[in-house]
Amino acid sequence: MNTAYFAWSPAFDIVWLSAPEARHSRNIRANPSAAVAVYRSTQTWGRADHGIQLFGRARELRGQAARAAESLYADRFSAYSSDLDAYRFYRLRPRRLKLFDEHALGGATFVTVAVGADGRLRWVRTETYV
Repeated sequence: MNTAYFAWSPAFDIVWLSAPEARHSRNIRANPSAAVAVYRSTQTWGRADHGIQLFGRARELRGQAARAAESLYADRFSAYSSDLDAYRFYRLRPRRLKLFDEHALGGATFVTVAVGADGRLRWVRTETYV
């Protein structure tokens, strides 16, 4: 479990910055299977909420992959300083996304898609829980 500022790539990769000794970083080294939930925390219960869940594998980045993550991160956060030697970049490469958008899809409806290596999406299923 981790609350983090993150950036994303066009292929839906999620990147973030964290301390390698943090529990969530150690957990990723032990088991790279990971999930991320993204939603606006100010949403109000009973209104047309929306968000996304991403399921895939996470890892600490090094070399060119870390530099690419840093570029994405710096583009999103202008206050980012590269003078954070104690931190490392991590990436979640999703294989599945679960979307909900109650305004567009109606209440309690989730659309699951698979993510290809090139970032292309393929519909898997639609679930409604009402």
